[in-house]
Amino acid sequence: MVFSYCEQVLYRYSADKNGRPVKKAVIYTKNEHPIKKTTIDPDALKIITCLRDNGFSAYIVGGAVRDLIVGKTPKDFDITTDATPARIKKLFHNSRIIGKRFRLVHIFFGDKIFEVSTFRSLVDGTVGNRFGTMDEDVMRRDFTLNALYYDPVKEQVIDYVNGVKDIKAKRLMPVIPLDIIFKDDPVRMIRAVKYAAGTGFHLPSKVRRAILKDSGLLSPVSPSRLTEELIKILNSGSSYEIVSLALRTNVYMHLQPSACALLYEKPGFEKKYLQNLKNLDALIVVEPDACLGKKLSYIIYDFIESLTDWKKETEENPNPSELYARTWSQCRNFILPMNPPRVELEYAIRTCLKKLGVNTKIPKSAFTGKKRKSASENGETPKPVAEKKKAGQPARKRRKPRQRITEAAVIADAAEVVEVV
Repeated sequence: MVFSYCEQVLYRYSADKNGRPVKKAVIYTKNEHPIKKTTIDPDALKIITCLRDNGFSAYIVGGAVRDLIVGKTPKDFDITTDATPARIKKLFHNSRIIGKRFRLVHIFFGDKIFEVSTFRSLVDGTVGNRFGTMDEDVMRRDFTLNALYYDPVKEQVIDYVNGVKDIKAKRLMPVIPLDIIFKDDPVRMIRAVKYAAGTGFHLPSKVRRAILKDSGLLSPVSPSRLTEELIKILNSGSSYEIVSLALRTNVYMHLQPSACALLYEKPGFEKKYLQNLKNLDALIVVEPDACLGKKLSYIIYDFIESLTDWKKETEENPNPSELYARTWSQCRNFILPMNPPRVELEYAIRTCLKKLGVNTKIPKSAFTGKKRKSASENGETPKPVAEKKKAGQPARKRRKPRQRITEAAVIADAAEVVEVV
């Protein structure tokens, strides 16, 4: 990363309670940061342009800005604005409001989902649900590398918290004071580990100590939120580094407690488990759009392999359906509190059993759209194409198309995931 600085530095000002201007943020112009406007998703630009044309401010925020600065291609372009969710919904018919407490808006462009949030207030602390100003919103962000705002119209990076300097120095620094950041929201510990390991940034010793001290606060976190974070880890391409650091900071025992128990109890299990995570990261490089079930198979394979002598099982009990049923219930308990869609877990289990010599059919419901092609390439049974109507047959009533299960939908609706008992 190379940054150049002009002699005349730009700043963003806000008024204090007496109306006097107060310096709030450094503004990096397009010649002082590496972000090129051409790297911004065109649909994200459409959203920001529409909001601005209707009198609102809007910026790209968070991980997308961080990734663009370090030269990576963002997976998502999150947007923040001073428009309320109801107003955003009126401007974009291809959207829906989500969230029960703090409401967000998801705007859809084909398979892409853009999350648009309203500036949040500090009136009720760092986890309150009131709308606020940009000056308040930045202090609700977890770490400085995620607290940068990019204005694609003026091509400026707005930095309240020295985030650009922290990115340049490769250090993970909290925005919220350490004595409250993890107590207010324990999931921030998972994100700290994920950001540090995924970017190769240094996790300061004071942050590491705070995580070790407060890791127990993750126990009461809802399964839906933990599922969301674990899916992000599986998709990251850095799962080996993230899980390794999560193990060292006692975070992973709250994401996958059964796996951690086996890591400590069974010699050799840890080495095989981590090697499979390396294999998963290699898969992400060549097949980033692989279905969630395929990715899940990498974290359950060693567990399934350890359950029994599979060669003996197939000889004594040739009924694959019975073996599958027993394996499914044990795997469901093994991955708790993670709660992925059942069809994806079924896919993962059948994939693992096939490697162990137990041939069970992959459920047809696991294949939609792009998955059909990859399935046929792998020798699996894809979802059959609908047959043409025979002459003389009465016309069938058209059914409403079934909603496709995608990883983006799983993450988008994480707060609404129903736990399977």
